[in-house]
Amino acid sequence: MFNIQSRSPMYDPNAVQHMRDELVAVGFTELLTPEEVEKAIKVNDDKTTLVMINSVCGCAAGSARPGISLALQNDVIPDKLFTGFAGQDRDAVDKIRELVGNLPASSPSFALFKNGELVHFMHRHEIEGRMPEEISEYWGPIFNQKCSNKGPSITPEQFAQILHAKSCGSKIPLYNG
Repeated sequence: MFNIQSRSPMYDPNAVQHMRDELVAVGFTELLTPEEVEKAIKVNDDKTTLVMINSVCGCAAGSARPGISLALQNDVIPDKLFTGFAGQDRDAVDKIRELVGNLPASSPSFALFKNGELVHFMHRHEIEGRMPEEISEYWGPIFNQKCSNKGPSITPEQFAQILHAKSCGSKIPLYNG
C-alpha cells in the first residue's frame, strides 16, 4: 500500500492493488520512500538489482508485468527485485528516476543496477506493442550476461497461479483522499 508520509497517490490505492500484488507474487519488494530506494539501489555488494517502475497503463504495463514475471522464470536472474509505482509511490519513483540518470522519465520501465550503477534500461517505448513473451525473451539474454543469481524467482507451479492485471489506466478512479 502507499506511504501516507509522502505525496498523495494519483489513483485509488485499492483500484491498483492487484497491479502491485502481481509483482510481489514473483518476488519484488515495494519501494515506498526515497530512503528505501537509496538503501536498495546504492549498494556496492557486487549484486544485481532489477527495479521496475510500475504503472497503471494497460497497454505497456499490462505486458510489462507478465513479461518480467515470465523472464524471472529464467535459470539466471537478478539478485534483488524492487518496484516503485508511478503515480502512487511518487517520492520513491522520483528517487528511482534520479538514480537512473539522464534518461527521460518512463513508466512502466525497467532498470538493472550493479553496485549502484545503471547497467541496462528498458524504456516504455521499448515495451509498448510487445507481448509478454517478447519482453521475457528480451530480458533472458541480459540476465544470462549480467546476472548470476539462480532462478527462477518462484516455482513454475507458483507462477502458473498468478493472475496478471490488465486494466486501462483511464478507467481507474482517481484518488480523492
